[in-house]
Amino acid sequence: MTKLRREVRIKRTMMWTDLGFLSYWVASALGVISVGGEAIMQDWNWSFLGLDLIAIGTGLASLLLARFGHPSAATLMTISLALTSAAGLMALNFYALRCQFDPAWWLPNLWLFLFPVVALLLMNCPSRRSTPSH
Repeated sequence: MTKLRREVRIKRTMMWTDLGFLSYWVASALGVISVGGEAIMQDWNWSFLGLDLIAIGTGLASLLLARFGHPSAATLMTISLALTSAAGLMALNFYALRCQFDPAWWLPNLWLFLFPVVALLLMNCPSRRSTPSH
């Protein structure tokens, strides 16, 4: 896969991840979904709002800036991916500490943790060059 195709796939996946992440917060704010009735769970969930909104904002801003070839797009994308991964890892750690293994919460947070790691590795991986045939 060429570097350009990799970048396009990463950006497309990042956009859908950020939009899904934003949708989660809108659904939470509207009471459509909930982490549970315990006050500590509600507080824990809302304690992520700032981190998550910065991750989403820098991610969507990086994608917009990349469309115009702005030099800061790659830096913002790296920041967003790092923050998204941190948010996913923090949530997984919390659930592990509480011995709660509900796939409905683990799977999205595994995605938030692992997708950015893979994306960052692929973004920094040299592209394959075809070797000339002799």
